[in-house]
Amino acid sequence: MSPAPRTDHDDFAQSLRGDGFCFVDGETMRGHLLQHGSLQDWPAFADSWNDLAPDQYLASVGRHRRRRHAVFRAGRDGAIERQPHQPHYQSLNYNALQGDIERWFEPVHDAIAGGASLTTVLGFCRDFFSTLAPQTQAWHIELHQFRIEARGDEDGQPTPEGVHRDGVDYVLVLLIDRHNILSGTTTIHTADGTELGSFTLTAPLDAALVDDARVFHGVTAVTPQDPQREAHRDVLVVTFRKTG
Repeated sequence: MSPAPRTDHDDFAQSLRGDGFCFVDGETMRGHLLQHGSLQDWPAFADSWNDLAPDQYLASVGRHRRRRHAVFRAGRDGAIERQPHQPHYQSLNYNALQGDIERWFEPVHDAIAGGASLTTVLGFCRDFFSTLAPQTQAWHIELHQFRIEARGDEDGQPTPEGVHRDGVDYVLVLLIDRHNILSGTTTIHTADGTELGSFTLTAPLDAALVDDARVFHGVTAVTPQDPQREAHRDVLVVTFRKTG
């Protein structure tokens, strides 16, 4: 019997197993997402980043960071079900800036949470991360819509906590939009701070896949290309943590 044809999923998995992270360009990511569903509501999905709420927990930079949050649960092969709205919590071990705080963010709108694009993204993550953790029977999933705003007199800080881990098993960072900004480079590090790699998400659907249990990540500040115009970086962050 001939072996099964190799897929880019295999390449992604090999990268995570070997390096702890993988960068995927937008066109490649689109192809893999479409194997798991539809992106037919993408314009409305992307437009929902214009209706995020300020991050009230960041006194110094919160007015320049907007977000919404939602929690889901999924079996490794089963339905992905939204859970009642709940706080986002990280211990001080993972977030020295805002650890040990229950942070209640505004919820993701129902139409977005149940829409085709987000359902497709979550389906891809469930299937892909489950191949990396074959013994895992269920996942706790959190997702965050982030908008980082940059101004002529102040940079935008995608990761104000610095280089960090999220305290989960796997992370997807998916670029939705970049408007009038420079930089925003993702860096990947070992526990001792050694840089393993870097890349910049520049096109819609450019993605980073991260083995959060093994590596640390951060994003450099963003600055406006034209200081007189509005500037922002929109991303979807999805985290998967093993349960059950």
